[in-house]
Amino acid sequence: MARHENRDRDERDSEFVDKLVHINRVAKVVKGGRRFGFAALVVVGDQKGRVGFGHGKAREVPEAIRKATEAAKRTMIRVPLREGRTLHHDVEGRHGAGKVLLRAAPAGTGIIAGGPMRAVFETLGVQDVVAKSLGTSNPYNMVRATFAALTKEDSPRSVAARRGLKVSVLQSRRRDNNDEAASAAAEA
Repeated sequence: MARHENRDRDERDSEFVDKLVHINRVAKVVKGGRRFGFAALVVVGDQKGRVGFGHGKAREVPEAIRKATEAAKRTMIRVPLREGRTLHHDVEGRHGAGKVLLRAAPAGTGIIAGGPMRAVFETLGVQDVVAKSLGTSNPYNMVRATFAALTKEDSPRSVAARRGLKVSVLQSRRRDNNDEAASAAAEA
């Protein structure tokens, strides 16, 4: 019975991809020298629209990474993706001094993003995105700002449900507005 449960848990864990974003070494000065500790920042995702991040601290690096991975699996969020490859719309996110701008991109663009943000997109399963970090380069705040932006991401289906419309009506209104804006720009 116990073996069967372990196998199920291993299969569930194997569906996730984890990326180590940052390791920080801290020293505590004690009588007789320094004691070192390690803090790890890990991003975990299933490459199908679910992603989470975690922070773990321990005396040894592998233990810190293990703790961070477990924390990341507990705090996963679901992000709606367009065609399973990019975001539905452009979005900004902030956390502390970290500010990020995420933009949807056409097929073939790839992931254009800096270090910590790249790890989030790779584990999320996004293939085409353009991202820019406008604030701090602190990996913790960059990851948190990226997650703040991703939680604002909305799919047309959820917007239509919230407004009590059909998705096709919502999409046609969007096209009509784009056509009006284009004709106004052409006249000016």
